[in-house]
Amino acid sequence: MSDIVISEAVDLVPIERLKARYSVHYGPDLWRKRKALETVMADALAIIVRNATTVDAALLAVSPRLRVIGRHGVGLDNIDLPTCEARGIAVCPATGANSSTVAEWTITAALILLRGKGFLSTGRILAGEWPRPELSAGHEAEAKVFGLIGLGAIGEITARKALALGFCPIAYSPSLPADHPAWELVDRVSLPDLLARADVVSIHSPLNDRTRGLIGREAFAVMKPGAVLLNSARGGIVDEAALAEALRSGRLGGAALDVFEIEPISPATRASFADVPNLLLTPHIAASTVESSRRMCEVTVANVLHVLGQPDAVAAKRD
Repeated sequence: MSDIVISEAVDLVPIERLKARYSVHYGPDLWRKRKALETVMADALAIIVRNATTVDAALLAVSPRLRVIGRHGVGLDNIDLPTCEARGIAVCPATGANSSTVAEWTITAALILLRGKGFLSTGRILAGEWPRPELSAGHEAEAKVFGLIGLGAIGEITARKALALGFCPIAYSPSLPADHPAWELVDRVSLPDLLARADVVSIHSPLNDRTRGLIGREAFAVMKPGAVLLNSARGGIVDEAALAEALRSGRLGGAALDVFEIEPISPATRASFADVPNLLLTPHIAASTVESSRRMCEVTVANVLHVLGQPDAVAAKRD
């Protein structure tokens, strides 16, 4: 019997605070073993997951004692939220713990891609080439329009960092209240206006029925020629095949993806992206650094303890 189940790899230091109060089953690869996961969930009061564990209605059905799901991260598309709400199960994302980390990935990718092939030609240099005129045709950040699709916690911090570098941020965020202070950082625009004006388009929206497939052939057709696309949100928001076409045709100047429709990426996706120019791919790590992983785990532990009626003194003192 275990009170708390952890189905994916996390920083183990904050977990000691859980072990001081509850029995903990730590299975970093448990998300791959559905039968084993269902077995240990029979007595669990809480489960801590990242993005790989599917917490669907079937798993919830075999978890009669479950009171809280601690999400080590912020995306909730792997969790059956309606069933959790109906059952009174608290779903607690680690909101804010990785916002600055994702913003840093975003800004880094934007700067690299604006320089074109400048940072993507190490092999050519080592092979004896010296393509200085070709690689001097990149662009700087100053006065470039930085378009943010979504202006939540991550979008807001990204806007602040973009401003510090001389970008001109604009944003489309239909769910953000009109009086939210984040609007003071950016020009508020419609999605078509953002796509037409932005030199950099960066996605910071959740994946839902409204955003699935939001950036596809129609969006690429109206984007500013040579613009770059960044996605550190969720893979289903971008049509990957259409993106490959837009890059190959030269319509886009570059793209950086940290998230994909299927993870790890499928053979079809690998084939579609093979030899595509000015493309940066990372394996869903935009939010993951040593520092952010520790913060996310600390916040998740505090959230779980709070719901279970055991306030975390360490988190309370920090806050």
